Amino acid sequence: MKRLLGVVILVWMTIHTFSQERTGPYHPEADVRADLKSAVVQARAENKHVLVQFGGNWCPWCIRFHQLVEGAPQVDSLVTADYIYLLANVPGKKDQRDYALLEEYGFPNRFGFPVFVILDGNGNQLHIQDSGILEHCTEKGYDTTKVVTFLRMWNVSAMDPTTYMK
Repeated sequence: MKRLLGVVILVWMTIHTFSQERTGPYHPEADVRADLKSAVVQARAENKHVLVQFGGNWCPWCIRFHQLVEGAPQVDSLVTADYIYLLANVPGKKDQRDYALLEEYGFPNRFGFPVFVILDGNGNQLHIQDSGILEHCTEKGYDTTKVVTFLRMWNVSAMDPTTYMK
């Protein structure tokens, strides 16, 4: 009987823990639409693009990517120099998601989470990036070289045709 009670308590604790959104870099209370508008205005003013990371605190791969941005100097410096970086919270529970917003961006969630959307300074969508191809092939985590390449391919300079006419 004690063993059964222990299993029931363990199952309840597991369900309870994973059903709640954990604390982390995403802000579930944020107004994502307002944040997107502000990020676009800031990107236009600073001649940058917007890097939107759709995901949530419930998503371990979302947290891993955010930690890479903050923890790898070459990634952090590229993001800081070239992008307005926005963490767009998507609730873990599917019935709580803003599907109209996801539709506006071509349902990037079709790739899973995190997923990245690059916007220009006018709010035009330039690219959707599946995060899976930025992962290490043999290790659990993101490949810094792949992430740096992705960031360089979609910055303002890379999208400017005069860059290639010199």
